[in-house]
Amino acid sequence: MLIEGEAGIGKTRLLREFLASQAERGRHALVGACLELRVPYTLGAVVDAVRDGVDNVAALRLSGLAGALRPLFPEWADDLPAAPEALEDATAARHRLFRAFVEVLGRLDVAVLALEDVHWADEATLEFLLFLVSRRPQPVSVVLTFRRDEVPSGSPLLRLSSRLPSDARPVRLTPGPLDVGETASFISSMLAGGHVSNEFAAFLHARTAGVPLAVEESVRLMHDRADLIRRDGGWARRRLDRIEVPPTIRDAMLERVQRLGPDTRTVLYAAAVLSGPADHATLLAVTGLPQERFAGQSAEALGSGLLREDKSGQWSFRHPLACYAVYDAIPAGDRRAMHLRAGRTLQRWPVPPVAQLARHFRLAGDAEAACRYTEEAADLCLQSGDVATSALLIHSLVATVPLPAGVLVRLVTKIQFQALSGSDPYSAVIASLRSALAGQVLTPVEQASVRFQIGRVLMVAGEIEAGRGEILTAIAHLPPGSAEQARARVLLALPLGNARPVREHLRWLEEAPPPARSMASLDRLHLSVERAFALLMLGEEAGWAAAREIPDDVPEPRAASIVAIGHTNVGEEATRWGRYEEARARLAKARALAERHQLLDYLDSIASSQAHLDWFTGAWSGLAEQTARLLDDDSGVRLKDRCEAALVAGLLQAACGDREVAEERLAFAGRDDQQRIEAVAALAQLCLRDGDVDEALRLTDQLAETAVGGGPWSRAVEFAPVRTAALAAAGRLGAAAEVVNALDGALGDRDAPAAQASLVLCRAILAEADGRRTDAAALFARAATAWEALPRPYDALLARERSARCLLAEGRDETALPALSDIARALSELGASRDADRILRFLAGKGFAVTRGRGRPGYGNRLSPRELEVARLLVEGLTNRQIADTLGVSVQTIASQVKSAMRKMDVTSRTALAVRVVESGLVGDLDQRPARDE
Repeated sequence: MLIEGEAGIGKTRLLREFLASQAERGRHALVGACLELRVPYTLGAVVDAVRDGVDNVAALRLSGLAGALRPLFPEWADDLPAAPEALEDATAARHRLFRAFVEVLGRLDVAVLALEDVHWADEATLEFLLFLVSRRPQPVSVVLTFRRDEVPSGSPLLRLSSRLPSDARPVRLTPGPLDVGETASFISSMLAGGHVSNEFAAFLHARTAGVPLAVEESVRLMHDRADLIRRDGGWARRRLDRIEVPPTIRDAMLERVQRLGPDTRTVLYAAAVLSGPADHATLLAVTGLPQERFAGQSAEALGSGLLREDKSGQWSFRHPLACYAVYDAIPAGDRRAMHLRAGRTLQRWPVPPVAQLARHFRLAGDAEAACRYTEEAADLCLQSGDVATSALLIHSLVATVPLPAGVLVRLVTKIQFQALSGSDPYSAVIASLRSALAGQVLTPVEQASVRFQIGRVLMVAGEIEAGRGEILTAIAHLPPGSAEQARARVLLALPLGNARPVREHLRWLEEAPPPARSMASLDRLHLSVERAFALLMLGEEAGWAAAREIPDDVPEPRAASIVAIGHTNVGEEATRWGRYEEARARLAKARALAERHQLLDYLDSIASSQAHLDWFTGAWSGLAEQTARLLDDDSGVRLKDRCEAALVAGLLQAACGDREVAEERLAFAGRDDQQRIEAVAALAQLCLRDGDVDEALRLTDQLAETAVGGGPWSRAVEFAPVRTAALAAAGRLGAAAEVVNALDGALGDRDAPAAQASLVLCRAILAEADGRRTDAAALFARAATAWEALPRPYDALLARERSARCLLAEGRDETALPALSDIARALSELGASRDADRILRFLAGKGFAVTRGRGRPGYGNRLSPRELEVARLLVEGLTNRQIADTLGVSVQTIASQVKSAMRKMDVTSRTALAVRVVESGLVGDLDQRPARDE
């Protein structure tokens, strides 16, 4: 059962009532809650629920499998079987741990496992839940509460309802807000059943949106203010026009807190600092109050209605919103002191909760203790294969606590940035490194080490030139033979950023010594992966031999993340070389590793690279939706991956969609260094199709030196044909020939099918511009054959079109016109409707009768069925976002379809489109509000 809804809507109350009804029927439950920690601890909610539900471990008579639970339940050490043999495969270790939990659940007299707030759950918990509900027979029923708007895209939680076994019976409940009448009944229930005036209920409903918790807290606050009066046998507010109800739950709660005494507030502050359930002794220690004062004030705090005590004597806030509001109100000095007391108290537990200790000491500013416990917690996460949580733990520490330079460098080196969600996990780390560099007394070697890390992170963040500058400054002082010095040289060898001769990059690579056996294994792996990537980017055949040294699989999660990135990078370069089978295989390996080791944030990079490959190979079905998903997520997907998705989306729009949208997507793609050249080439190609030669020249001028100067030939694959065509169209045949010769000289006889096909295409363009149309027709046909062999169908068809046009110019109509008809049909079947329409219009002008292919139908100036559906919803008054949600597609797709419909109906606004389609009888007048211009 999935219970979803916003904060305060009543999910917890509904769950408690359900569990109470189950208890009355003799069906017992285990209950756990996922806490809003900056870093959730691995399987924390499940561990807490099981721990609370087991009184006597020995009585369960568990098999040897249960020994896998020892790291999570060290307090059960005397009663658990011996720890099983360690497994090198992290996935196998996690699977064994999950089986052990299932065995415990099966031995307990428990019918339900209930977990609250699973939107805060760690990946391991969500994977365990998937494992649990797929078991047959399923040992317990599962009930989960969560907030849908706080679930990240790609979260395994979404798969709990979409990928269950066929015999599962999922139930989804979504409590909604109260209406005015229900609000009145709710208030009445709080006021001993007294009548509530309609005016009062409407007033409160308007200010709380009917959210039950907001109603409850506002009524409690008004009661505390003596703002409620008895009138005509019922309840009403005093002077509705004068006394304002705070508009937010937070304000209402804080005003209630401020009405309590100082010591009572201290108890609430301590409960907020602890964040989760806490026993009486721990709460006392964190308050710092004497025993006698705490006894009285804790009772008042419990009686305030903000705290609750469960059956085991654990105290916690009734609702997370109250906890957040109180925590934010704690004075900064008091907050640090309480976190320090909490850390020192939890340290003394028989089994110290290292993740909580890391948080408390970090927020207390105790760098040494925070560092120690953070690394312990991160290592525990890695042991269970949770790379993302491990990275987040270290990132949180590095970003918030001033650390000695040596410690800081060691920790930054451990961060797997690719595993971190969010579009910018880099800035805070760079700021911490710069602070250490500026504020600490460091030796030259220490300075160089910090500066190298700054440069490395800057380059990972896409700030290539800034990163190179830092590394160049650092490299002279890095210890000779160290992993840092070797990695610095490899990073400088990457042909990113401003144009530099290939020989300069190769020199850095040649000076980087091969990984020494004395280096740590992860350092050696990093170096080998990065060296292979650099060689391939530089267009060196030796890169493929280096790439074959990258293992297909590794058992250790940190190594798996390096290898997954390595295969993704090699896959990207294979795409640029035109080795599409290699690219597909590498991306498949990267995806398998990412899924196996739960490197979920790596999947976006793999998906964007796969989309790029699919564009080239003509696998366009569903590609618009795939790229839109990546583009829409501006908080969870890295800029680089969004730019690559934008590039593919722009290319698709240019071929079969809206020209204006295509330009927007391609301009966005140009924000990333690795996508900029191809994006500019595509924009220039659009200009050439419109006959705007000057703009095509201007665009390609900016990158000519980078793409076809002394840089790697791989940068010229998509750029050189467009640059050649722009120069030829301007009559600058000499300059165009220089481009062709430069690509020919740089490429040589390398086995790079895409580049070799591009070179033939450039020669064909040059021959056509020089008036050698027969030669040009043959060269365009050769280029088409080369593209088809990859396969790259769209480029092959465009090359065949140009070949046919050359033949047509030579008077060979009987050959050229049927060929153009066949090309138009094939383009239509592929989905390149704009190009197909362009050729069909040309053929119609020649009087040549044609029929369309079996692909996507062309509708000319008529609205397509999907455009009609969008127009109907537009007439109903829905926004683009609402239409997208209704049809299950992206907002960008809807925007494109609206613009296409506006163009076909010859209108310039959404309102005009709505009027036009109704007047035309295309959709009925639904008597709804008019469309809103966006």
